[in-house]
Amino acid sequence: MRHSPEPATVPATGVLWVTVYGTGVVVTTGEPPQLILPANPVPADVPARIEYLGHRAGNPCYAAELPAGTSLPEGYACTGVRDLFGRITDDELAIAAFAVRMIEFARTTRFCGWCGTGIERVVAERARRCPSCGLVVYPRLSPAVLVLVQKGDAVLLARSPRFPSGVHSLIAGFVEPGETLEHAVHREVHEETGIGIKDLRYMASEPWPFPDSLMVAFVADYAGGEIVIDPAEIVSAGWFDRAHLPPLPPQMSLSRALIDWWAGRVETNPCNER
Repeated sequence: MRHSPEPATVPATGVLWVTVYGTGVVVTTGEPPQLILPANPVPADVPARIEYLGHRAGNPCYAAELPAGTSLPEGYACTGVRDLFGRITDDELAIAAFAVRMIEFARTTRFCGWCGTGIERVVAERARRCPSCGLVVYPRLSPAVLVLVQKGDAVLLARSPRFPSGVHSLIAGFVEPGETLEHAVHREVHEETGIGIKDLRYMASEPWPFPDSLMVAFVADYAGGEIVIDPAEIVSAGWFDRAHLPPLPPQMSLSRALIDWWAGRVETNPCNER
C-alpha cells in the first residue's frame, strides 16, 4: 500500500475498498476470501465512515465502515482480522489491520481534546486538525517491548491470566513515558519475574494494531536471580528447553516467530522477515 496524495473526492471508478465492521472486516464467502473489493458492499443508502488508505497497483484504496446492524449482500461475511491469518496473503492481512486501525482513529477522534471543537481531516497526512485552536492529532501509537531471555539451552516463558488455557509466551509490556526501549525491557523482566538480564540485542518489530501497538522484540541472556512472579501480571513463569515447550501463541505473532526461531523451527532470523 503506497501513501500517495489523497484524491480531493472519492473517484467514481477505479477504486478499491476494504470494509470494516467493528474490529473486523468484511470478506467474500468461500476460499480464499476476498478482502479488497472493486465495489463497496455497504448499501448506498447507509451512511458510512470512509477513510483513505493509499494506492494499491495504481488504484486509490479506501476503508468504509459498515454500521452496526447493517445487512450485507449475499456472498459477504464479517470476520476478525486475526481469523484471516493463513487464508489471505500477509500483504492483505496487513491492509486489513491497517483499515481497522484507520477507521478506529476516525471513530474516536471526532472532537478536539483541548477545546472540544469538531475536528477536521488533514488531507496531506494521516492526521486531524482542530479548526479553532489548531491542535493536530495523529493516530495513537503505543510502543511495547517483548524479549526472549535465554539461559543455556532454555528460554524464559510466562503465562498471562488473559491467555488461553496453558499458553505461555515471552515477557512483554508497554514502554512508559521517559524511558528507552532497553530500559523498558529490563524493567518488565525484573517486575514480572524478578530476574536480571544482560547482552540485550534488537531482533525485529511488528505493527500490532489490536488496537494500536508497535511491538519491538529483543533477545537477552540471563544474568542472575530466581524467578519470583508478579501475580498482578502473570500466573506462572519458568525455563523451558526445546523438547518441552508448552502451548505457544498463534503463529502470526512476533513472539511466536521469535520462539520458533530460537527452537530451530525456522532457519531465518525474524528481523529479516518483517
